[in-house]
Amino acid sequence: MAETAVSNHDGDHQTTTGLNHRKMLMWVFLGSDCMFFATLIATYLVYKGKSLSGPMPIDVFSIPVTTVSTFVLLMSSMSMVLAYAALRKGSLKGYRAWMLSTVILGSTFLGFQTFEFYEFANHHVHIDCINPGELSDYEQGLFDKNCKDGVDHYDAQHGLTPKTNLFGTTFFVLTGLHGTHVTIGVVWLFSLFLYSFKKGGVTPERDLDTDLAALYWHFVDIVWIVIFAVVYLFGVFEGFPT
Repeated sequence: MAETAVSNHDGDHQTTTGLNHRKMLMWVFLGSDCMFFATLIATYLVYKGKSLSGPMPIDVFSIPVTTVSTFVLLMSSMSMVLAYAALRKGSLKGYRAWMLSTVILGSTFLGFQTFEFYEFANHHVHIDCINPGELSDYEQGLFDKNCKDGVDHYDAQHGLTPKTNLFGTTFFVLTGLHGTHVTIGVVWLFSLFLYSFKKGGVTPERDLDTDLAALYWHFVDIVWIVIFAVVYLFGVFEGFPT
């Protein structure tokens, strides 16, 4: 049996592939997590458009708001790169600054997601029965059902929850589990930020912990880009697959 070599980082052993065993385990975990999210996204697509009642994506999604939250998450990926680069250069002060920035940006994304979930659960429908304008299929159904016998307008709360329809179930499971991954990442990164204040806790020679956290964080960002495209953009704009 070939002897394993010793890594230059953290004194951890390498596998026969040349990768540190902890990094290899992280790649295995990310690979399995990738298949997990692929299954959830595939399930969402299979049941897309098959809900028997609304509201539907076009009724509740706010693409400008979600675009801003997506941009925030992408910027957190950049700040994570800068944090790791600062550590490799031996700048502990820069590492702390960029790591804290990543934590703040990740927390901001979670704030956007919490706001979005709240708005979906408390979605309000207002229809002008006199001049309805352009209505979605769901709103048209509400118009036909309620705008009659001289009614001027229709107001009601039609919230979206996991129990509302198939769209609500698949959407909240997918985005909720992604939000859970982001929360874990924020806690992990903040722990590393605090650990950097301990003498010898975070150094250029002990960069593996940050390297693993960075891999996880970039994975979470990439998954969100896919979710944003498949769930939000495909669900709202005409010309995208339905």
